[in-house]
Amino acid sequence: MTSITVRIPDDLKRELEALKVEVSEVTRSALENEVKRLKRERATEAAKKLSALLAGLSDEAIIQAIRESRDER
Repeated sequence: MTSITVRIPDDLKRELEALKVEVSEVTRSALENEVKRLKRERATEAAKKLSALLAGLSDEAIIQAIRESRDER
C-alpha cells in the first residue's frame, strides 16, 4: 500500500479526533468513490461520442461492419 499526506486545519483535526472519525477509512472511501465517479463520467462521454459517430451510419452499414468483423475471426 501507498501512504498519502494531507494537510488540514488544526481545528478540523481536533473535531475529527473528538468525533472519533476513522480518517483513513473516510479518505479511502472518498477516493474510491471519486475514482468510480470519474470512470462513469468518462465512460458516459465516450458513449456520447460513439453515439454521435454511429448516428451518421445507416443500419445496413452497421450490420455490414459487424458481419465483416465476424468473418475476420
